[in-house]
Amino acid sequence: MSKQAGVFVSIKKGGTLRGCIGTFFPSQPTIAHEIIANAIKSASADPRFSPIGEIELASLTVSVDVLSEPELCDETQLNPVRYGVLVESGWRRGLLLPDLEGVNTVADQLSIARDKAGIGRDEAVTLSRFTVERHG
Repeated sequence: MSKQAGVFVSIKKGGTLRGCIGTFFPSQPTIAHEIIANAIKSASADPRFSPIGEIELASLTVSVDVLSEPELCDETQLNPVRYGVLVESGWRRGLLLPDLEGVNTVADQLSIARDKAGIGRDEAVTLSRFTVERHG
């Protein structure tokens, strides 16, 4: 917990996503601080959802994904169950965590990551892969 790493905090209610915020690369002095900062943002600042209310707390589950350092790769080195992917084109970046329900192929993984970043299908990209240490 005293090292640095990117961290994603996902909050679910009844199995449905309720908030998820993370960092590709560390922005805090330690993993512990990274988790705290992203947990607060996930609960209160995910633009897709309203802030979580106190009445919801008992019905939530939280998972924390600690990211390994991304390594450059090509499509043949991806596996959506084992590796997350970071897709970059200029200043635009899209990240998709590994082992997500409904993401069964590399094509699915890359399509979702490109969409998140606003990167078109025909645009050149740099790909990086990473693993996660998932804690529930």
